Amino acid sequence: MSIADNFQTIRQRIEQAAVKAGRDPKTVQLVAVSKTKPAEAISEALSVGQTIFGENYVQELVAKAVELPKEICWHFIGHLQSNKVRQIAGLVDLIHSVDRISLAREIDRQWGEIGKSCDVLVQVNISQEANKSGTTSEELLDLVKEVAALPHLRVKGLMTMPPFFDDPEGARPYFRALRELSGKVEAAGIANVEMRELSMGMSGDFEAAIAEGATLVRVGSALFGERDYGSK
Repeated sequence: MSIADNFQTIRQRIEQAAVKAGRDPKTVQLVAVSKTKPAEAISEALSVGQTIFGENYVQELVAKAVELPKEICWHFIGHLQSNKVRQIAGLVDLIHSVDRISLAREIDRQWGEIGKSCDVLVQVNISQEANKSGTTSEELLDLVKEVAALPHLRVKGLMTMPPFFDDPEGARPYFRALRELSGKVEAAGIANVEMRELSMGMSGDFEAAIAEGATLVRVGSALFGERDYGSK
């Protein structure tokens, strides 16, 4: 299957999942996870209508952004080190992985230096797995308040990564929990906070995520094929 064929299949699956959940398919956006994939693969996806690409590594994103068309909408979706924020300032449209106030302050500082604001999602480690980043459900509201007070950041929603399950239905309680947390943040009425986005669901479970309210699904291997970790 080509990237073009995979793209059409994924779009159909997103539409079907949204309709089944009683949602408008236009409320779900596909984030093509392009880490470790060459610029040629991204160009191919771009040529068939994919515009949002998610990268996990700063160095890789910067290199690809120089090589590829300006109309690409880049999202940073991986764990972000504060000392690398400067390299992507003004380059990405959305950061999915704000999980601590020190990182938020550095994003605020770097975007402030170029006179722009950055849209961010706050990452929540709902499963409390030690190998995953994210604030806790209990500390989320306090972190959102702190991030929202920074002048060059705009909180647009939440992100999570559930544990891996062979059956995607196993992930649904984690997706549901993120949606419920989003409702609690929304109800708090914090200035400069808009719970517009829920970034959750990947190649193996994005339909379950859509059923629970995902607006951004992060799909890599189902679109591009298995990742080549050796090219990182």
